Amino acid sequence: MSRNTLSPAAEQAISWMVRLRSGRDDARQQALFQQWLGQDPANAHAWEQLQRGLGRHYEVVRRAPGALRDTLLQAEVGRRDVLRGLTGLGLLGGSLWFAARSDSGRALTADLRTGTGERRSLTLADGSRLILNAGSAVDVDFSSGRRLLRLYRGGLVVQVAADPTRPFIVRSDQGDVRALGTRFLVEQLADATRVVVLEHAVRASLPSGAELDLAQGQAALLHARRIEPLAAGQAYRADWVEGRLSVLDEPLATVIDALRPYRPGLIRVSPQVRHLRVQGVFPLDDSERTLAALEETMPIRIERYGAWMTLIDAR
Repeated sequence: MSRNTLSPAAEQAISWMVRLRSGRDDARQQALFQQWLGQDPANAHAWEQLQRGLGRHYEVVRRAPGALRDTLLQAEVGRRDVLRGLTGLGLLGGSLWFAARSDSGRALTADLRTGTGERRSLTLADGSRLILNAGSAVDVDFSSGRRLLRLYRGGLVVQVAADPTRPFIVRSDQGDVRALGTRFLVEQLADATRVVVLEHAVRASLPSGAELDLAQGQAALLHARRIEPLAAGQAYRADWVEGRLSVLDEPLATVIDALRPYRPGLIRVSPQVRHLRVQGVFPLDDSERTLAALEETMPIRIERYGAWMTLIDAR
């Protein structure tokens, strides 16, 4: 269950693109860039493919206001954030060069995908009911011996149809969730997988062999090397099915992470306000209304740069 990642040359090409298009390029940086290009043919190939895939769209960064450029150059805005923002703006096409190799690329070509602000409900071939959250990507692999959903990003709720001859499994970056006749939620987080059992039971397992059975009302986080049971009462995390973001005393950063699939572009939360506690119920389908409610009730200031960037800082 190893993860496919971008090659070092691909990682470096994306970093160089952000730096060179930031409006701060100088002779020394250009010289270092040319040196990097000449170090390895793979570097030049990666750069050429990235330019072909993104084309003129990074000019948005070069022409952006200073605050936006500064934000893109900060260490905490990483490659994943840039790619997620570009995807939200529709700037990454299906032909992008890393699509066949990385998990990010696989998400772009998955069997089932939802875009920004899009939820999707469908019936699978076995009769199971699947609901995908916005910004989700899933491959479907049904055979005579098993039913497998591979979740690359986002979240899903599935009501599993009975089939005693074929187990139903949702696979994430961290492990597997096997249905034991059930309805449950699975969310792929940055470094873990959240599982919430809404009906009946599931069995969560890791590649190491560690397992944990969860009954209705129970929840857990799957980490790379351990399964962490969570407090009961997590069913509210499936409220996105009804278009609601329910928050019970969580950090602002976590709330914004849940809002990202419903808003295009990059959203950056300043370190000064990331840990502010939030509680309430917010509309997912109107991100502006949700941000306005947060700004009215918290000591934060929100600045918007069109569809490209939203900055959240201390007031």
